[in-house]
Amino acid sequence: MVRKLAGLLVTLLATSFVIFGASYAAPGDPVTFLAGGKENLTPEYLAAVRAEYHLDDPFLVQYARWLGDAVTGDLGRSTQYNDQVFDLLLARLPSTLGLVAYAAVLFVVFGVALGVLAAVRGGRTDSAVVAGTTFATSVPPFVVATALISLFGVQLGWFPVMGGGSLWHLTLPAVTLALGALAIISRVTRQSMVEQRELDHVTVARASGLSERLIVVRHVLRGALGPIVTMCGLVTAGMLAGTVTVETAFGLNGVGSLLVNAINTHDFPVTQAVMLLMVAAYILVTTLVDLAQPLIDPRVRRPA
Repeated sequence: MVRKLAGLLVTLLATSFVIFGASYAAPGDPVTFLAGGKENLTPEYLAAVRAEYHLDDPFLVQYARWLGDAVTGDLGRSTQYNDQVFDLLLARLPSTLGLVAYAAVLFVVFGVALGVLAAVRGGRTDSAVVAGTTFATSVPPFVVATALISLFGVQLGWFPVMGGGSLWHLTLPAVTLALGALAIISRVTRQSMVEQRELDHVTVARASGLSERLIVVRHVLRGALGPIVTMCGLVTAGMLAGTVTVETAFGLNGVGSLLVNAINTHDFPVTQAVMLLMVAAYILVTTLVDLAQPLIDPRVRRPA
């Protein structure tokens, strides 16, 4: 446990260093953007801006100051919105978390169901599921978003296509976000169950006269839960970054669209904070999944 927590902290520290350095490695002088892009800036004004943001300090000093402030919850002030970055994230985060949670429910339920169906039925059903999931993974999210908006939003008028935070508003964005993940989960579920069906204890259970349904539920699916849960956790953790495209396409005021606007306007404090949040969320979720593995499958337990 201590080793995992130490590794988590080291990873977060290294990631924060890369994020901070990458933001200031962007083309152009940060002072120009911080000054609001005004023309005919005097040297005195530029010097004042540098002093205000401590840009004359060595890079490591700037990084240490930024990291110390971030640990205490001070993520700086947005140069575009003229508001505290923490408040901006707090206002946008519920929409993004709702979208990710909705998409996670969709891909877990339908992805596992399709994987189980393909593994149990086999034959044409298996081929159809594999073909469908292959097609789903090959279509970019922005293409899926455009098709859903055109069909269900514009032509049929079943769903709103822009803005809003209700469950109904989030349906098309959640489907867009979940489609590729659903394909991944269904394949992992199918492969895990196929491997479990070949094990000796499943053969013994079948020879003892148990019904095929009980065998699938008690032995095959239960034994396949480890890889399934792990992949569900990894996919969910990575979804926060996937909201960038989806929120932009559907006009949602979430963290993803906030990041896009921040990058376009060179709003460094917001860019750094959102990227750090996404990486921290990914690391946290994957760590929790790793810690939960011994509870799901006792066979992965290792001696302390």
